[in-house]
Amino acid sequence: DSAGSGIIVSEDDNYLYIATNNHVVEGAKTLTVQFCDENTVAAEVKGTSASNDLAVVQVKKDDIEDETKDAIEIAKINDSGDEKVGEPVIAIGNALGYGQSVTCGIISALNREVTAQDGTTGETYANTLTQTDASINPGNSGGALLNVKGEVIGINSSKMGGDYVDGVGFAIPMTTAAPIINELITREKVSEDKAAFLGINGIDVDDS
Repeated sequence: DSAGSGIIVSEDDNYLYIATNNHVVEGAKTLTVQFCDENTVAAEVKGTSASNDLAVVQVKKDDIEDETKDAIEIAKINDSGDEKVGEPVIAIGNALGYGQSVTCGIISALNREVTAQDGTTGETYANTLTQTDASINPGNSGGALLNVKGEVIGINSSKMGGDYVDGVGFAIPMTTAAPIINELITREKVSEDKAAFLGINGIDVDDS
C-alpha cells in the first residue's frame, strides 16, 4: 500500500476529477480517495502521463456522501506563470501518510531541470520544475503548492530530489501541468479493435 495527495481540479455531471502524480497511482490495483472530512470513496485512473509524472483520478459523484460534497470544492488554478523567486508558498498534502498537513516556505528557484525515472519502464525523463523550501515529504506527492491567494501554482512531487535532501522540494508548475491535466480529463479511451497501429519497430543502428 502507498499514500499520496491530490487536487480536485474539475467535475462534470458524473465524475469529480482529481489531479495527482503518476508515481502515486502507477501499479495500483485499487484506489481509494479520502476527502478532508475523512470519508473515503473508491476511485479509478482516468489517464496518466508518465513522462510528466502526472495523472488524473476520477470519482463517481453518486458515490460521494452529501456531507462530503458540502466539505469539498474545486481548487482555483493559477497557470499564468507569474510566480517569482522569494514569493511565499504553502504546500498541502498527506505527509508520511499521517493525514492532511500544511507546510510553508518560499519559491527558491524557477525552471530547475530535474531528471526522474519511470518506475515501470525504467526510462528517465527531464522536467522543468519549481523549487521550494516548503517541507515536501513522501505522501505529499500530488498535493497542491499554493500562493498566498490560495491558488494552485504547482503540484508537489516529493519523489524528486532524494530522501536525504533538506529544504529542496520540487513541484510541477501549473503552466506545464494544467494543459496536460485538461487533456487527460477530456481524452476518451479507445477500444482495442478501433485503436490505430503502426506495423514497424525502431532499433538502434550501429556502425556495422
